Amino acid sequence: MSANALYTDLSGYYDLMCVDIDYQAQSHCVRRLHQIFGNEGKTHLDLGCGTGPHVRHFIDYGYQSNGLDLNQPMLDIAQVRCPEANFSVQNMSNFEVSQPFDLITCFLYSIHYNDGIEKLKECIASVHKALNQGGVFCFNVVDKDKISNDLFVRHTTNQEQDDFTFRSGWYYSGEGDKQALKLSIEKTTAGETQVWNDEHPMVA
Repeated sequence: MSANALYTDLSGYYDLMCVDIDYQAQSHCVRRLHQIFGNEGKTHLDLGCGTGPHVRHFIDYGYQSNGLDLNQPMLDIAQVRCPEANFSVQNMSNFEVSQPFDLITCFLYSIHYNDGIEKLKECIASVHKALNQGGVFCFNVVDKDKISNDLFVRHTTNQEQDDFTFRSGWYYSGEGDKQALKLSIEKTTAGETQVWNDEHPMVA
């Protein structure tokens, strides 16, 4: 299975995998940060937007919100969730926009998807170029030195006749600028279990 196979082939399960994430609380926090530290504009771009849950909340807050992602199946779901938004298939390392934004976000540690330090620098430069005067860029990161390779988050849920178990955890070798996000999905239907394992290489 390729590095992006899980993300591509199982995009329909992404929202189930992230069911415990409080997207509204995250979006509200960033909105308050923008109100305090940013300009008074209402244009927003979400990098690595996935299926668009954060975009949905920012639209509901009154923003003109858009998103970009590398994964078209994810964006297809996002477009249904947010028909008002514009979505584009772009790499956050070197994206381009037709007009600048007041707020740019990158939630859920997605900024680590930049392939190496140089690509991360390119991402930051692209963001800077895409921001309006007084605009704000909000993102979160994982401290590689605090990663516990044996620690995994696990939750279970069901959809129709299927039972799912999702596991995710960070891995860092202890040196270099690469870390990984390890993912596992178990799907049980009528007593038969299928298992997918994947590992996403990321910048540390």
